Amino acid sequence: MFSGIVEETAVVMAVERCGGNIDITLKCTFADELKIDQSVSHNGVCLTVVRLDGGCYTVTAMKETLERSNLGLLQVGDRVNVERSMEMNGRLDGHIVQGHVDMTAECVDMRDADGSTYFTFKYDFDPEMARRGYFTVDKGSVTVNGVSLTVCSPTDDTFTVAIIPYTFEHTNFSDIGIGSTVNVEFDILGKYIARLSHFN
Repeated sequence: MFSGIVEETAVVMAVERCGGNIDITLKCTFADELKIDQSVSHNGVCLTVVRLDGGCYTVTAMKETLERSNLGLLQVGDRVNVERSMEMNGRLDGHIVQGHVDMTAECVDMRDADGSTYFTFKYDFDPEMARRGYFTVDKGSVTVNGVSLTVCSPTDDTFTVAIIPYTFEHTNFSDIGIGSTVNVEFDILGKYIARLSHFN
């Protein structure tokens, strides 16, 4: 379980393909504090640490994860938003994030907001998935590349988020441009409510 408050950006040091999976080796300041089997969010995807070596750590992304996320696009030198799992005695500064990315979305617009930046993302709308809670609502929560954000101006297949300068500078939002692919996790509370309403 995560909060969507990114700790830092890790740098991809190596990407190795192994059958349908890929092993991703990353470097970040807390790599030496990690343990084998520990969960870490990578652009919003929960992955397990499988190897530790000299200030770096390695995680494995399986085929289904690669099909639902942007991790398969990673190259050496790319920056990845990382967050360790939430401590149960801590504050929930973001929202409940599972680390189970639902789909990818494409950045279709960026505009200045008096020092902050509005990013608009477009995703493939599926009415059946929407009935199961895979959608955004105005002032609701959404996770983009592992960052907990508040939705504004949603449509059936787009939503906009406002990124303050601090978030822009301390996450890989500074690497996102028109056409960039990002990971999206819709709010788990919305999914539960949609599921409950199905039985009423």
